[in-house]
Amino acid sequence: MKRTFAGVEEKYGLEENAKVILIPVPYDGTSTWGKGADKGPEAFLNAAENMELYDIETASEPYLNGVYLHDSVDENDSPEKMTEAVYKTVKNNLGKGKLVTLFGGEHSISIGAMRAMHEHHGKLNILQIDAHTDLRPEYLGSQCNHACAVYEASQKNNLIQVGIRSMDASEVEHMNPKNVFFAHEIYEQKNWQKEVLKRFKKLPVYITIDLDGFDPSIAPSTGTPEPGGLGFYEVLKLLKKVFKKYEVIGFDIVELAAREDEKSTDFLAAKLYYKMLAYYFNK
Repeated sequence: MKRTFAGVEEKYGLEENAKVILIPVPYDGTSTWGKGADKGPEAFLNAAENMELYDIETASEPYLNGVYLHDSVDENDSPEKMTEAVYKTVKNNLGKGKLVTLFGGEHSISIGAMRAMHEHHGKLNILQIDAHTDLRPEYLGSQCNHACAVYEASQKNNLIQVGIRSMDASEVEHMNPKNVFFAHEIYEQKNWQKEVLKRFKKLPVYITIDLDGFDPSIAPSTGTPEPGGLGFYEVLKLLKKVFKKYEVIGFDIVELAAREDEKSTDFLAAKLYYKMLAYYFNK
């Protein structure tokens, strides 16, 4: 039997029955400090298989809508070849009436995904939850580096960045200050999620979540666990509002730098993915 997401019955994992496609991308070719993002998809899937599948908040079982676990994108010869492979894979799965999702891998895997999404849907709102701006046009000789994860997308779409608390001075010129919600400013606001929603336009939404957007006290297994991050429920509060108000056409979760001695981040990632499905199917 082919592996299924969360170990569910085979009928809920068949492509023809599924309303969701999950594409694993175990790539860790450009990370510059903590390694292990290539092990992220496997750790995520293992955690999901040990997760309760009834969502209390929505009183639903999202897996009943079907999640097709796509073959992983294993290209790792270069960042450019990986980006092209992700782009082609996502492009081939668009237009099927399914929610296309990805699990990385480092954040560079999002470049090809957002490129395909933009080509198919046109201009998008892109919600980025992250500790870093990732707005370098090029880094270490490549435009497909993890530090460039949202630069290309920012030139064509409405990018909203949430949880930012680390960046290079060179990125300031590429940033839209009105659409950036710094972590230290969020800390001072009670209802910052409402302010984030004001930055959205009447466009479809793609969501990219770098797990280092969360505080390392709850998500330590990332390549760069920056202090002062977001809490689980405050992120869920934002996501719930986004799914309710807008058409979400896809999302990715990246930068799970899996470790043998630490499983809480694996489980947070699995739970986060499943909550996003719950919000998607229970608007």
